[in-house]
Amino acid sequence: MKRNGGDVTVESLTALGATHVFGIPGQHALGLFDAIRRSDLSFVSSRVENNSVFAADGYARTTGQVGVVFCSTGPGALTALGALQEAYAACVPVLMITSQIPRDGLGGARKGYLHQLDDQQASARNVTKSTAVVRDAAAIPGVLADAWATAQEAPAGPVWVEIPQDVLLEEVAVPPVTSLAAPVRAPRRPRPEVTAEVARQLAAAERPVVLAGGGVRRSAGAPEAMVAVAEILDAPVVSTSGGNGSIPLAHPLSAGAWIEDRHTTDLLEDADVLLAIGTSFGEVTSNYGTFAPRGRVIQVDAEARVLGSNHDVVGVHADAAAALGDLAEALSEVGPRSASRRTGADVARDLRTRVHKRLDEQDLAAEQRLLADLRAAVPDDADTFWDMTIAAYWAWSAWDPRSGGFHTAQASGGLGLGFPAAIGAAVGSGRRTFAVSGDGGAMYSIAELATARQHDADVTWLVIDDGGYGILREYMTGAFGEATATELARPDFVRLAEAFGIPVRASTPETVGEIVAGTFTTGGPAVVVLPTTLRMFALS
Repeated sequence: MKRNGGDVTVESLTALGATHVFGIPGQHALGLFDAIRRSDLSFVSSRVENNSVFAADGYARTTGQVGVVFCSTGPGALTALGALQEAYAACVPVLMITSQIPRDGLGGARKGYLHQLDDQQASARNVTKSTAVVRDAAAIPGVLADAWATAQEAPAGPVWVEIPQDVLLEEVAVPPVTSLAAPVRAPRRPRPEVTAEVARQLAAAERPVVLAGGGVRRSAGAPEAMVAVAEILDAPVVSTSGGNGSIPLAHPLSAGAWIEDRHTTDLLEDADVLLAIGTSFGEVTSNYGTFAPRGRVIQVDAEARVLGSNHDVVGVHADAAAALGDLAEALSEVGPRSASRRTGADVARDLRTRVHKRLDEQDLAAEQRLLADLRAAVPDDADTFWDMTIAAYWAWSAWDPRSGGFHTAQASGGLGLGFPAAIGAAVGSGRRTFAVSGDGGAMYSIAELATARQHDADVTWLVIDDGGYGILREYMTGAFGEATATELARPDFVRLAEAFGIPVRASTPETVGEIVAGTFTTGGPAVVVLPTTLRMFALS
């Protein structure tokens, strides 16, 4: 049988361990898609390229595998960039394989090819760890192996490989790819003298606090090592929005994830030594630039650019799990703490009490009940995906992930991740997932109702319909007295889901929990629509 570059690509992916591919066919990419027909790869057909990447992102987050996307040239490739920004910011391993115009059109020549860009590769550099263009089929296995490894090396992230149309279609003499190694470098460990100094400072601290960022959740073994460090230090642990779930919320040392509450900011500022792992102290974590530490800050991160980017720190350039494991060992001989020092559990409990007292004073019972009802409805081990919507902003702090994955679009803050990512996760994990979107964000991914139906994905999608961009309505009203361009015409979501042949229920705040719970006893996609207007909690 004659083989071409498309076959070499698909064989390489199979040899690397890929089992699923997400994407949309396109003229220059037909060689890729024809090759799938001759392989054991399962193809998940999205309706918008951006959503293909979101689906691969969700697949990667839940399976721990690289999410693979096939995409066409020009408009298709560019449409995917917004979702790649989220994967890049959230450190999710995604391999984007996009086609290109034939080789004679590369380099800026004006050949007039359909979809031609002056430099497609340049468009991807802002939102990927690496980019490459393959000009000969013989190079495909090596380039893909390198990209596969790069995507997974801490800090993980998306990578981009372009293969021109003629390379995909030309007959090749390359032997079938049956084995392909892509060794991933061991996680970076801190230097021993750095670990020793950090241990010394933490052991001497009177008011130590641990701040767990998204890097803790992404690093295998880091949550357990972080809890061990906190227990040795008897220090309270505050989680960022991205780090929510790093420590069980029921743990006595958990001070919660109310990172936007001033009481939490005060606790972080008052620490004489603050151990921050896997966070850059970004906009949300810094409580919108108001965080001003008075003590020593020790910052651990696998991304060198993060260290000291917002505050003067003792920087530890290392993977979270490696650094915390070494630190726990170095602290293991620390003696008992001063009897006069408050216990970490007391500090954590006091913070949680003060935060919840403030919430109870804001007339937010409806919002708190909604989160509680959804938490009771969704199984403990379910992966949940939250779009950028008021319910999700509550979930950043109020949702207890328990044994399930907690996934948000908070890293880059774009709309549309929730539903397609939940589809990809359901396909990859074989378990029902749960997605939450507002009516505005839902329209970014509404076409993926067809994907969910086509692939019979076990996903429950809750659409909270408040008639507009709710958080922007609040922001503008607060800043200017009234909102502009936030109110939206939208479809009847119930009838629309029915048109796709998907079971759907309209709900009320009183019934939504029961209805969502019922979907977890069924198979295939399900939609729940909740018409309601939610309010955000005050930030200080």
